[in-house]
Amino acid sequence: MVAPSTYFCFVVFFFCSSNFALNSAVQTTSPFKKIYAFGDSFTDTGNTRSASGPSGFGHVSSRPYGSTFFHHPTNRYSDGRLVIDFVTETLSLPYLPPYQGHKGNAPYGINFAVAGSTAINHAFFVKNNLTLDMTPQSIQTQMIWFNKFLESQGCKGAVSSSPECKAVFDDALIWVGEIGVNDYAYTVGSSVSSDTIRKLAISSVTGFLQTLLKKGVKHVVVQGLPPTGCLPLAMVLASEDDRDDLGCVKSANNQSYTHNVVYQKTVQDLRKQFPDAVIAYLDYWNAYATVMKNPKKYGFEEPFMACCGSGGPPYNFKVFSTCGTSHASACSNPSQYINWDGVHLTEAMYKTLSHMFLSGTFSHPPFGSLMDRKQHV
Repeated sequence: MVAPSTYFCFVVFFFCSSNFALNSAVQTTSPFKKIYAFGDSFTDTGNTRSASGPSGFGHVSSRPYGSTFFHHPTNRYSDGRLVIDFVTETLSLPYLPPYQGHKGNAPYGINFAVAGSTAINHAFFVKNNLTLDMTPQSIQTQMIWFNKFLESQGCKGAVSSSPECKAVFDDALIWVGEIGVNDYAYTVGSSVSSDTIRKLAISSVTGFLQTLLKKGVKHVVVQGLPPTGCLPLAMVLASEDDRDDLGCVKSANNQSYTHNVVYQKTVQDLRKQFPDAVIAYLDYWNAYATVMKNPKKYGFEEPFMACCGSGGPPYNFKVFSTCGTSHASACSNPSQYINWDGVHLTEAMYKTLSHMFLSGTFSHPPFGSLMDRKQHV
């Protein structure tokens, strides 16, 4: 029998990430003309599939990934669109191309998020023998990519007010998706504590955000961690007595929740350091938990079982027979499922969360106020 720590190592390779009316949050004409996105598999629109990207993600290029909306695999970890895709639709922008393999200008922005990415530099995990050395990308890697992109546009240096830099940053929204879940997954079963990971991960992301803000960006959206204990992977691996009031894995959810509490304090400090910038925090944990408390209200019949996987109820998830492999199959009604493949979410759930972020009460400050502020600048 394989040890639980071995199973959890799998998550770093597996986890990593319609137009709809928004009440009053989004104007008819969007003030944002481009988006630069960062994060992991919850935000990755194709950086995984590249010569220099992480291996171990081949399944995402196979059916039934992408079957609901695109009708073919797009290297997104879902049956269709992600939160970032609904954001681009809401802002009347094209879907973001992945940085890897992209050439030339990016008039509407570009996506640097890559599945398996960590907040802490990859060298930390190598030093502590906590990696199979297959996912070397981190948030620092994405900053390196971003700087290379800036240089390709003629924008050079840490801070620059050149016309080339203004062309890149003017009317731009910076979207920092969920990042950090993989860091915790790497260290399950090791002597590295959750406290250590939390401190290092948040410190790394804080440095990343400071670098962006010093470059002159003015409008930033950051996402907290989701309740990772509600994912089928966690439910399968944890003991049945480790449950919270949502029916999810209590220890995992507490870990994510604590991370978010500290992260929000850091975001508040950044707001004080950069008063001219607007930094919106998306409360991923509570938005997701709200759906879990009353899934049928949001149209979901299956809150815990993966749509695509193997093994059947209650979770339809086996670590070595995951979605995209020959032994797995997909449900015929993914819109009724919250979870797609045991780790990532269905397009339906991403759409629900998008609406809660963009026109609901799970963005602080509200996304609409960020839009209004940009409109009046």
